[in-house]
Amino acid sequence: MIVKPRIRGFVCITAHPKGCEAKVREEIAVARAAKCESGPQKVLVIGSSTGYGLSSRIVSAFGHEAATLGVFFERPSTKGKPASAGWYNSVAFEKAAHEAGLYAKSINGDAFSDEIKAQTIETIQADLGQVDLVVYSLASPRRTDPKTGETHRSVLKPIGESFTNRSLDTDKDEVCEVSIEPASEAEIADTVKVMGGEDWELWMEALDEAGVLAPGAKSVAYSYLGPELTWPVYTNGTIGQAKKDVERAAAAISQKHDCQAVVAVNKAVVTQASSAIPVVPLYISILFKVMKARGTHEDCIEQMVRLFNERLYGDAPKLDSEGRIRVDDWEMEPDVQQAVAAIWPEISTETLFEKSDYKGYQENFLKLFGFGLEGVDYEEDVDVELDLPSAQS
Repeated sequence: MIVKPRIRGFVCITAHPKGCEAKVREEIAVARAAKCESGPQKVLVIGSSTGYGLSSRIVSAFGHEAATLGVFFERPSTKGKPASAGWYNSVAFEKAAHEAGLYAKSINGDAFSDEIKAQTIETIQADLGQVDLVVYSLASPRRTDPKTGETHRSVLKPIGESFTNRSLDTDKDEVCEVSIEPASEAEIADTVKVMGGEDWELWMEALDEAGVLAPGAKSVAYSYLGPELTWPVYTNGTIGQAKKDVERAAAAISQKHDCQAVVAVNKAVVTQASSAIPVVPLYISILFKVMKARGTHEDCIEQMVRLFNERLYGDAPKLDSEGRIRVDDWEMEPDVQQAVAAIWPEISTETLFEKSDYKGYQENFLKLFGFGLEGVDYEEDVDVELDLPSAQS
């Protein structure tokens, strides 16, 4: 079929298989160009199909020649309809890894469940023995607690008082004003339950108990802080409470297991998750313009290259006062933030394309779903029913 982008709000409901493969191979080229001697050898990536999780898997495999096992929850093609972008990304990754002679398998299912944890452990025992790096990069709107069976749903809301600020209506390409009512105590608790550190702890407990966690292994989970203008809806909001719980979990994991668990605070980039957060897409559009002008702009893959090569491995990781690795350091440089703050009040629908890199934001968004990649014929009839190569072996 001929696949075109169909966008609803902050999600594209179609994905292009060849475009997703082209995007994955672009990231592979970046990882290969930055190949590093020291690094992980056997890696488990929980949440490996998009964003920072996918880039972590690519850097592990093509920057460090590691065997990788990926866990994700994606939609394969059904009844001739295109699969999700994450499915096509994973197909493309496995294909490239196998071509390079690298071990790569994937498990598709609910990573919050005991069943997927058990299946993952069985695969590690059979194929790898142990893993020396666990990347935890899940971003989900809901989680079913495996012990109680209760389903919890996360919300993106401020805490204590309502929040009003400029935002971006990406459907209409308009700068608008958004007002968000504060979260209830139950909504805060649910968001922490979904996006906090509890499931990361359960994973590390299960891996350690099964003997598949290598002595002295590392584990990393991802977070974001951002500037003050986003704090009410992010850092000081419900999602910020969840991220604080992830930091709590890192300390608990490091204390309980023979493992160094850290939180890496990453730069703002265009991902499916960040596109859903009010205010953030407008901030990202301005940030891109500022950082590109300074030559310091990075996407997911460049961030993960720097994290793996300069922070996680090699010399001892440099931690901030809260024990986190900061890969958002270039974004948070005072002159960058001052430049963003100067542009913010000047942004309107009329000045959007002039004062920000909204065009770059749009291009990055479409690339998440395999659209707008050079060398891809989008008028070509393509096969949308692709299987994971590891499932066929």
